[in-house]
Amino acid sequence: MQNMGSFLLLVFAMLAGAAVPFQAGANATLGRLLGHPLWATLVSLAISIAIIIPVMMAFKVSIPTFSETAKNPWWIWMGGAAGVIYITAALLLAPKLGATNFIVAVIAGQMIASLLIDHFGLVGLPIQPVNLIRISGVAMIILGLVVTQLTSQPRRISPPSQPAQQCCTATKHQGLAP
Repeated sequence: MQNMGSFLLLVFAMLAGAAVPFQAGANATLGRLLGHPLWATLVSLAISIAIIIPVMMAFKVSIPTFSETAKNPWWIWMGGAAGVIYITAALLLAPKLGATNFIVAVIAGQMIASLLIDHFGLVGLPIQPVNLIRISGVAMIILGLVVTQLTSQPRRISPPSQPAQQCCTATKHQGLAP
């Protein structure tokens, strides 16, 4: 670790990452309630827009010049498509795999893609050659995926209304509910 600033950035990245399993579960339940996973994807993205617009206004973010931006490489627009793919995959796969298996699989995929992006300097990032230590780290993540998958038990997905009832019932029994 280079310094305390880098450590804090990693902590913030981990906190942001901790939100992802909750997003997957919430979107999966929303997809079941709305009748189709793609509705949940649309609603999720609409909520993102509804949240980011006031934030941008509060920070007084200026409107970009899209005509200039359009002259740049085609891949600068991939983020939106990647978001739709990820959100839809999360709400389809997380209920079947469970949060742990889904997230470990996502991280394994991210790490493999990241090695390739770094090695070849793709999407505007600097070249960082792949070496045996970095490959070993990714291999350990893949091994973690295998271990979590092997130890998983098949489970039944409960209806969307049942988790809320279980939550509230358990909370009342623990004396935490009003």
